[in-house]
Amino acid sequence: MLLDLSKIFGRSKSSKDFAKERLKLVLIHDRANVSPQFLEMVKGEIIKVISNYMDIDEDSLDIQMTRTKSEDGDRVVPALVANIPIKNVKSSGK
Repeated sequence: MLLDLSKIFGRSKSSKDFAKERLKLVLIHDRANVSPQFLEMVKGEIIKVISNYMDIDEDSLDIQMTRTKSEDGDRVVPALVANIPIKNVKSSGK
């Protein structure tokens, strides 16, 4: 019997969702010239830091590496774009 940890922890993704996520990572890798593993590490660190201050919806979190024009408009540079749904802001200790 196989143990499905994603169901135990309340995160069940279909194979379609996993395939979609892998495809996103491959496309991002091609655009930014960084490995999918690197982007997953960045995503994990962003989640860890933001979670100190607010509750976020990790299932709806979307972080992408893309390219955009520089401020001077002369070159194209990588850009990290994040859509992070916030459930609740934690107490600031006031």
